[in-house]
Amino acid sequence: MADTPIVGKSDGVSKGASSKVQVEVPAQTRVLLAEDDESFIDALVIGLAREGFDVTVATDGTEALRLFAEVEPDLVLLDVMLPRLSGIDVCRSIRAHSTVPIIMVTAKGTEIDTVVGLEVGADDYVTKPYRLRELVARMRAVLRRTPSEGDGEGAGGDGPGNPTTDGDAPARPRSAERRPDPGSVLDAGGIQVDVDRHLVFIRGDEVHLRRKEFELLSLLMENAGRLLTRDVLIDRIWGSDYFGDTKTLDVHIKRLRTHIEEDPSSPKLITTIRGVGYRFDAKRD
Repeated sequence: MADTPIVGKSDGVSKGASSKVQVEVPAQTRVLLAEDDESFIDALVIGLAREGFDVTVATDGTEALRLFAEVEPDLVLLDVMLPRLSGIDVCRSIRAHSTVPIIMVTAKGTEIDTVVGLEVGADDYVTKPYRLRELVARMRAVLRRTPSEGDGEGAGGDGPGNPTTDGDAPARPRSAERRPDPGSVLDAGGIQVDVDRHLVFIRGDEVHLRRKEFELLSLLMENAGRLLTRDVLIDRIWGSDYFGDTKTLDVHIKRLRTHIEEDPSSPKLITTIRGVGYRFDAKRD
């Protein structure tokens, strides 16, 4: 199939098209496309169907949440600028109870849209106009590295939150039954990470991290005192097939600092080596 751009306007698309478009395909990989620009919808539904995706379309944010509950998609393509309810609000609502992969789509290409989308739990983002080949590659990469809802990882989802706790949930006190196992624990700077059981304790309190936050913290603590470059961190956590840029890493580091630093505005544990990467420093002032 020729790799044609998905661009802004195309002729022959009826403005009165149904808000729900079902395309039956054998693969049964369900995608919810939340998009109000019909010039994108027509080409994208056809292109994704040819790539083996079953696409349902919502043309506003309220409809997106309703169809999300009905369809139970495997992945959500979510435009930032939606009528009635913004893509950011839709993402936040989904993340309150689901780890389903979400890719944000924006026509603006501004950093603020990207950062806000990632902060509320999106896995990746693309900027219009984009090519179908790039979009499909990102979709498949996100699907490969995202566990199913039933996996039950204790660390929670990625920027995808987790079914039982949102990324902004407060730390909960550590109970007597949930203590780190000395045989599998990383312990430095007042932080304890039980790698085998996916438990994290910050200065005596158990906290719940999203999956990627947990993986980042574990990797940094395993290499305490050593500089890890941005490329190394992205390759180890997101995989060599990751197509996004380093804003994703920066957002996750920022979010991780809010959990583990006594003063996130002046981090002592995860320090930035400007232009190079990050380092976990076990000694705190």
